[in-house]
Amino acid sequence: MSWVLGVDGGGTKTVCVLMDEASRVLGRGEAGASNYQSVGKPAAFLSIQSAIRQAAIAVLRNPAIASSGNVKVEAICLGLAGVARPEDILVARHFLDQLRLSDALPITWALQPSNVVICHDAAIALVGGVGHPVGIVAIAGTGSIVFGRNARGCTKRVGGWGYLLGDEGSAYQIAICGLQAALRAFDGRSQPTSLQERLKEHLGLPSIENVVEVIYQQGWSVRDIAALAPIVDAAAASGDEVAICIIEDALQALVQATQVAINALFSSSETFEVVTMGSVWCGNSQIRQKFAASLVRQAPLANVIFPRHEPACGAGLLALNTLK
Repeated sequence: MSWVLGVDGGGTKTVCVLMDEASRVLGRGEAGASNYQSVGKPAAFLSIQSAIRQAAIAVLRNPAIASSGNVKVEAICLGLAGVARPEDILVARHFLDQLRLSDALPITWALQPSNVVICHDAAIALVGGVGHPVGIVAIAGTGSIVFGRNARGCTKRVGGWGYLLGDEGSAYQIAICGLQAALRAFDGRSQPTSLQERLKEHLGLPSIENVVEVIYQQGWSVRDIAALAPIVDAAAASGDEVAICIIEDALQALVQATQVAINALFSSSETFEVVTMGSVWCGNSQIRQKFAASLVRQAPLANVIFPRHEPACGAGLLALNTLK
């Protein structure tokens, strides 16, 4: 039996699935973040190793397999956040070398160079979300990125430059805009908004001006700030004009990024799917519905879908493809 590993290594968590040749997920593991550029190489490796170990142990709980004492892996795909440049690929290959030497994994490695795939996490999100490598994924979570691939193998990435340089349409950007709007309203520099009271109550503050202490003195992370995006979304859903404008700006940024990818990859006569992933699409302000409607007006043959599988499964499918 052929076994493959699919690893989704993100800035929040790492997920590993162990799949058989029929694309069935028989083991799954989850660990901490593995974007080495944010958590460092040692921590990233340990997260990847832990997720793989959990997936392998889950498979070995099957009595029919447990007698062997380990799992034979013939292919692997590491889909890792922060891996885009040649030097990043080298770091990931070093992780793989460490994994193959690790005594902590109940795995027998039977890898050939052609059965190793290393790519960024948006690539596996596309394959997992659509179920095959052709289409576009629009990710709007803590960060944002649009990535696509056509049947000819051409790819296009738009955005994904991080919270300082980009991430338009992301939960982080929505949250930051909401905080800024609340403080401008407090100053009297802009129109009143319910965001001032909503954020104050959510954070348990005596006044919205105390948010400075929370953000700066407590050293809130990008993830901490991004977690406030649902407050802005809820305000927009209730009719707050300032919040509606923030959500609308995020929507237009995501539509524009996706349209750039569409124009680069697909002709007006090609049908394709666009899968949406990330927390931003789950709000109550109808951002996803508006995104789909706007996109189809510009690209009538686009079909906006919900994810069919998680990104780790996309990594597993990419690994399986190397065995064909």
